[in-house]
Amino acid sequence: MTLPKNAVVVLLDSLNRHMLGSYGGHEFETPNLDRLAARSAKFERHVTGSLPCMPARHDLLVGAHDFLWRPWGSIEVWEDPITLGLAKAGVTTMLVSDHPHLFESGGENYHTDFRGWIYERGHEGDPWKTTPDPTWVGTPTLPAKRAIATMPYDTSRTYFRAEEDFPGPKTMRTAARWIDDNAGKHDRWLLVVDEFDPHEPFDTPEPWANKYDPDWEGEQMIWPPYAINAVERGVVTEREARHIRANYGSKLSMIDHWFGRVLDAMDRNNLWDDTMLVLCTDHGHYLGERDLFGKPGVPQFETLGHIPMMVAWPGLHATTVDALTTTVDIHATLCDVFDVTPSHTTHGASLVPVLTGERAHTREWAIGGTFGNWVQVTDGHRKYARSATQANFPLSMWSNRWSTMPIFAYPGFGLPKPDRRAWLDYMPNSDVPVIRQPFVPGDMLPFWVGRAVDDHYLFDLDEDPTEQRNRAGTNDALESELTDLLVTALDEVEAPREQYERLGVD
Repeated sequence: MTLPKNAVVVLLDSLNRHMLGSYGGHEFETPNLDRLAARSAKFERHVTGSLPCMPARHDLLVGAHDFLWRPWGSIEVWEDPITLGLAKAGVTTMLVSDHPHLFESGGENYHTDFRGWIYERGHEGDPWKTTPDPTWVGTPTLPAKRAIATMPYDTSRTYFRAEEDFPGPKTMRTAARWIDDNAGKHDRWLLVVDEFDPHEPFDTPEPWANKYDPDWEGEQMIWPPYAINAVERGVVTEREARHIRANYGSKLSMIDHWFGRVLDAMDRNNLWDDTMLVLCTDHGHYLGERDLFGKPGVPQFETLGHIPMMVAWPGLHATTVDALTTTVDIHATLCDVFDVTPSHTTHGASLVPVLTGERAHTREWAIGGTFGNWVQVTDGHRKYARSATQANFPLSMWSNRWSTMPIFAYPGFGLPKPDRRAWLDYMPNSDVPVIRQPFVPGDMLPFWVGRAVDDHYLFDLDEDPTEQRNRAGTNDALESELTDLLVTALDEVEAPREQYERLGVD
């Protein structure tokens, strides 16, 4: 089987695997994602790596986990994005996106080495408009409750005059047009479509709005809470929780509809014979499962951490793949397809041998997590998520591009700059000095850093797929086995020694 000439990677943000028809979901309609699945390798054990949004894109475009070293940031000086290697190899690269984090502090250089890029404005935190359009009443944007924190989208949405004006539809339409205009004009090419839908705000026009909640009256609730025990604590009522979940479904079905434009462009240009298409996501999104909403400070239960991936590969008929995979493997696969070699340490395993039928699997374990939070390891059948054991310390941030996720409601809020406690250290197999800033109790810690101590989770996913029985702390031999596997994973990615200490596995 010959390798494809070209590749399309479509990342839909916060895509819930269990809600897709091709993965057994019946709650919402996803006909075009199911259409892709009907000609793809559908991966059944694909899991998250670095979280959340920008760390996951670092996994994809750089191929190296960063959650053990830093919380959120740009491409660092000791590493190169795959787009740089592809440019040297003569491969044309294109980015089409409405993802605002790619153009904020901490994400602003992921796009720079693409040969071309288009940013469709107006999603979530994109500072697109400064005043609302007073004439918006009566347009497709329905009255909606504003976010608790200041969010630019609440202003931007007043400029949408038709469904085609919403960021997701614009992005998919632009991507399809790029395929039509460029597919036959470059020798080899990579198109990345980084689509923020179905991420919140769960805002859609008719006929999508209230498609799954026709009895709802009043303003739309488009901003989900990020909360633990949300209904139990009164953050939302049961009725509001159902409405928010339904609005996610509306956004999912709308972006599925527009994703069909990309598939149509693939059809029109006869690309399935020489082009691979990867459909992936960064993570899922809790919508009431375990009474959780958003991505709060909890382990990566299956809703969030067990994610979909489909790969349409020339000459390959629809099949199901049981191999364990994670996001860095997409990077390794692209490197393999285009014959480029990263200059920095990476953590992925190419899926080409799996897709060509040469091997059944390429990895024995996958590691993942969020900086300063739970670190988890899985073999595809068992999953162990381990928290800190000593007040979450020692902990250091390693970065020469000092940034963390912007907080729109507090423009002056940010991580303090490195101080005189910092020193220069080195990432694995790198000669580039990196600032290493230690944290101690009382410091302002980066956003997303957890607070849990001695709160571990161990699940046998084959026997307990809904994760109801936590076997951690039961003197089970299984915990010793999975602790050893976690140490093996930390060893192989050459994690900082302080992570072993923080997790109590030193």
